Amino acid sequence: MKADPALPPVSLRCAVLTISSRRTAAEDTTGDYLATALAEAGHVPQARALCPDDRYRIRQVLSDWIADPAIQVILCNGGTGFSHGKSTIPAVTPLLDQVIPGFGELFRHLSWLDIGASSLQSDALGGTANDTLVFCLPGSTGACKLAWEKILQPQFDSRQRPCNFASAYRAPAE
Repeated sequence: MKADPALPPVSLRCAVLTISSRRTAAEDTTGDYLATALAEAGHVPQARALCPDDRYRIRQVLSDWIADPAIQVILCNGGTGFSHGKSTIPAVTPLLDQVIPGFGELFRHLSWLDIGASSLQSDALGGTANDTLVFCLPGSTGACKLAWEKILQPQFDSRQRPCNFASAYRAPAE
């Protein structure tokens, strides 16, 4: 499956949310990676934030972004590992109108090929809320790079065939 170069690409308007109670903006290498990867792929950065690992504060940021028509894609990183205090998935799930089950399944499969059985401890989630794509990724830069290169980058390319997430955002023909 390849991209059709004859089709014009669609630039998606994106936001990146790093969820961590320990990182500072200066230490947010994963958020930096995602923001740079999105821009290098031709997408438009609309917002970026760092939020503590608290389900209600996560929901507050995401709810604002989901309601903002200027944001089409939200990439969250952090708070998805196996622990008693993780809050990303419980915070995000109630906000979703639709879950993309295959995203988490495919991410864990690719992660298993990369890191083995430790992939079992990662909750990756994809879905839509108010026509906004929302993806939750682990906080590790390596895991986000894997998700970006193998899943998200091709699916955010409107020329990707046979299907992609970006086509829904193509401007209507005049």
